[in-house]
Amino acid sequence: MNIDANTEQILSELESCGFEAYMVGGCVRDGIMGRECHDIDITTNALPQQMLEVFRDYRVIPTGIKHGTVTVLCGGVPFEITTYRIDGEYTDHRRPDKVEFTSDITADLARRDFTVNAIAMDKNGSIIDPFGGKNDIEAGIIRCVGEPEKRFTEDALRIMRAVRFSSQLGFEIDENTAAAVHRMKDDLKKISRERIREELDKLICGKNCIDVLLGYSDVITAVIPEFQPCIGLDQRSPYHKYTVWEHIVRSLDSAPCEDILLRRALFFHDIGKPACMTLDENGRGHFKKHDNVGAEMTRELMRQLKYDNRSIADVSTLIANHSKKIRDRADVKKMMSNIGDELFFSLMVMKKCDNSAKNEFVLAENVFFDKLIAMGHEIISNNECRNIRGLAVKGTDLAALGFKGAEIGGLLHEILGLVIEGTLDNNRTEILKYAEQRCRQ
Repeated sequence: MNIDANTEQILSELESCGFEAYMVGGCVRDGIMGRECHDIDITTNALPQQMLEVFRDYRVIPTGIKHGTVTVLCGGVPFEITTYRIDGEYTDHRRPDKVEFTSDITADLARRDFTVNAIAMDKNGSIIDPFGGKNDIEAGIIRCVGEPEKRFTEDALRIMRAVRFSSQLGFEIDENTAAAVHRMKDDLKKISRERIREELDKLICGKNCIDVLLGYSDVITAVIPEFQPCIGLDQRSPYHKYTVWEHIVRSLDSAPCEDILLRRALFFHDIGKPACMTLDENGRGHFKKHDNVGAEMTRELMRQLKYDNRSIADVSTLIANHSKKIRDRADVKKMMSNIGDELFFSLMVMKKCDNSAKNEFVLAENVFFDKLIAMGHEIISNNECRNIRGLAVKGTDLAALGFKGAEIGGLLHEILGLVIEGTLDNNRTEILKYAEQRCRQ
């Protein structure tokens, strides 16, 4: 693991003053795995006041000095440095009521969640690994430090973190840890929705999300009960080979891991299906209006999970339109007009991902979606009109003809529709001629 200059400087400052200093947690885990490290956490036997003295020439923020943590800026990079500690009771299932500082690094590592996160490394690359975290990394296992029940009782979010790490890292969850995850999943209801949201986003973007979402669906329904009717629901459709839940999971997995908007949209896209399912006389399943119902359910669920307004709007817009038929160039322009260029391209990829988790014959439609994507780029390249701003006339032109107030907006939308359909040229003279005729009616 390569240690950058700023990290080495922080560690050296502590060591030069006679203290122990180690990198700890996720940064060490990722370094051992050859993954890029983002946040470097430091642990030391220096007490908080001693840290303030060591870093008196640095900008220091007493982030959580009561719990032994200060933040030191080095080279413009913030480093959280925490004194070795033993945690007290967690009555709020999030933070210890009190902490006791210790000089024993092993005691400090013993309070951490999983063995893969309970490894410390000094600036020379030597590790302290009392719980076998390095072996678990090599074996691809997520295992609690000590008794899973104790770790999960301290902070129930660790239940969600276990499945999130399994999804992100592609690791299996140890048998005892997995049993506790299933057994204690309802404790997640004690956790704030914001913390759940952060773990959920990471989980659904993981490379192992299929196995985790299918194997731990009870954890998902513990935090989002609205998914429960999707589990095991046979769609009874010639287009589908999976239950609603498995279809959701497999379509989600086909989206790029880094595309959080698309992953969120696919995660929620069919949540409205159970409420809309009907069977015809032949026993075939139909799901009319599930896109609109799902979009409304998603809006409410994302509000509860404290997503920002833009994310809620974009995800629900994609869901509301994911079943809409787009047949030709005019339909492409209409959709671009309705949801914007960027969301149009996301919608096309979403449709392809949706199809990837259906019966094989449906995949042929993805070739058509590729053509629509190319058409969309062509429309942009040609600067073809697809919104009111692109019309050759403005509201002031219509006002000059005698139109007033809401009439102007209504007529602009009418003209835009005709231009998109190709029945009226986006030409100032032609549009004004049409408007004059409308004025006489």
